[in-house]
Amino acid sequence: MTLLLAGDIGGTKTLLSLWRSGEDRLELLLEERFVSATWEDLAPMVRHFLVTAGAAGGRTPAAACFAVAGPVEGGRVKLTNLPWQLETASLADRCGLPLVELVNDFEVLIYGLPHLGAGQFARIRDGERDPLAPMLVLGAGTGLGVALGLPTAAGLRALPSEAAHGEYAPRCQQEWDLKQWLKADLALDRVSIERVVSGTGLGHVARWLLGCRHPDGDHPLSARAQLWNDAGDGPAQADLPAEVARAAAAGDRLAVDALDLWLGAYGSVCGDLALAALSRGGLWLAGGTAAKLLDSLRTPSFLEPFLNKGRLRSTLEPMPITAVLDPGVGSFSAACRARMLLG
Repeated sequence: MTLLLAGDIGGTKTLLSLWRSGEDRLELLLEERFVSATWEDLAPMVRHFLVTAGAAGGRTPAAACFAVAGPVEGGRVKLTNLPWQLETASLADRCGLPLVELVNDFEVLIYGLPHLGAGQFARIRDGERDPLAPMLVLGAGTGLGVALGLPTAAGLRALPSEAAHGEYAPRCQQEWDLKQWLKADLALDRVSIERVVSGTGLGHVARWLLGCRHPDGDHPLSARAQLWNDAGDGPAQADLPAEVARAAAAGDRLAVDALDLWLGAYGSVCGDLALAALSRGGLWLAGGTAAKLLDSLRTPSFLEPFLNKGRLRSTLEPMPITAVLDPGVGSFSAACRARMLLG
């Protein structure tokens, strides 16, 4: 039995888990959630967890992979929302681990996606996957994550991307008007893709339509939108994107229009990036919105803009699209990467 340690390290919470690696499967043995800010560093947290995990056999994990919220360069990372500065060799030494790797918390998904079980994903669009071609994963949540997976002789190699910070390109007059409003409302010099294509972006789309159609604040979502906007970067008092999705499901016209505009922008961006990468290995959608909007992602509102690439439509036609359903996919993917480190 080979033991593996996985971590999903975020500014608010950290999830540590111990896994047993079998012939071709991973079995979760133990999992513990920590409040990140209550620990001065990752190393003492890991040591505490490993003591707790002594009941799982008392053996040292053969490898560990920690998915972290921040860019990893040369085995080092300064976390985005924590005062932690982590380095692989130091972590290995302080935690008594023989092999440690730090990976960006979105990039790490590439290592887990090919190993997801039936209950961890759902098909959005069938197609033919080329196992020798690149795969692409996008995750619309608070922002928009983008990463590529490149098959190599040594297994998948994850390639990070900042494609979400490219320029948002309107496709029609309505999207042009939205972009101009965003620049003014958020005091921006430019509008990046993730300002629209993200869970936060859906909230902004709804705010724009509310301002256009209900300037007096007389729509049922108006008060929620104001609370959400006033919260800024602090704890949200209202989850406006979720409220919009629920209102759209109930048939509210404004919410339906907001969701359709957002789905169209998301689908178009997915198609653009799939062409840029020629990701015939498949397109995966992760992030907080994928599971919540599964039915909507299967509609022409998303799929037609994905395919609507003129002469290149035929290039995208065979490409499968899959949604990640498992909220614990970060830890699972880190465990998959830890297993890869053993060769």
